[in-house]
This record gives sequence, C-alpha cells and structure tokens, in this order.
Amino acid sequence: MRKNMHREEIFKIGIISDTHGLLRPEAVEVLDGSDMIIHAGDIGDRHIINELEMIAPVAAVRGNMDSGGWAHNFKMGEVVDINGHLLYVVHDLGRLDLDPASANIKVIIYGHSHRPVIQEHKGILYINPGSAGPRRFNLPVSVAVLHIEGSKLRAEIIPLHT
Repeated sequence: MRKNMHREEIFKIGIISDTHGLLRPEAVEVLDGSDMIIHAGDIGDRHIINELEMIAPVAAVRGNMDSGGWAHNFKMGEVVDINGHLLYVVHDLGRLDLDPASANIKVIIYGHSHRPVIQEHKGILYINPGSAGPRRFNLPVSVAVLHIEGSKLRAEIIPLHT
C-alpha cells in the first residue's frame, strides 16, 4: 500500500523507530510540527501510534518484536509518496524486498540495529533514526528528521537528552 502526501513544497518528516512501548516526551517535542511521522518498527504497543497520530499522520511498519493482534495491522514494508519522492520503510534493512533504484525509491528508512545512520549509496538516501525507546547498551537514544524542499532531501539525526 502506498501512502501519499502532496501539497506545498516544504515538508518536515519525523522519523522514529524502536520505541518498544516507550514514547519519550523528548521525542514528541522533536516530532512536533512534522507534516508526517514515519515509525520504522518495533513499536511495542498500539498506543505509541495513537499518540504519534495526535501530532501528524503516521506511516508505520511492523518490527520483529511487534506481535499480537494489534501488530498484524502493520505491514512489513511500506511505500510513502511525498510530493513525488518515494520513500520505502522497512524495519530490518536485511529484509529489503525490492531494488530501490528500479522502483524509483529515493529514501530507505529502517530501524532494527538501534544505531543512527544517514548515508547515501548509489543515489539513494538511507536513514536509520536509531532507537527512541529504552536505551540499549551504550547506543544513543535518537530520532531523525527528513527535510524535503522541492527536489532537495536533507536528513539529520537528533539525539534525545534523557
């Protein structure tokens, strides 16, 4: 299923992953003002999505830790169209089930590793916002923001001070 968002030329896309049932107030603060929020899986509980939907429309995928009846409403992969920019959301990058270039995907958003990453590879922007939920090992707690302005894409990792 493809989720579409078409309107003015400037968008703020909030990106969050691996909440594992914990939505930190610091994450809500960063995501506030987003035109859309993308959750890259390991949501932990449906109430996380409900709370995020009070900020902006949400596109979310199911992670490997999302189980139970509530989780079956979420797909393993989701295409999001923002003003003609196709984004593909998957929890585990190792389970990417398409060739991004041939599918005209501009951005791959993923989670799972809890390690924040922004990198470009063969013209495709890869974004892992890191984990916004419970701290794991010595990894940072973070979210990401994707700014779309016309044809320009700019992503940033935002550490959460917890």
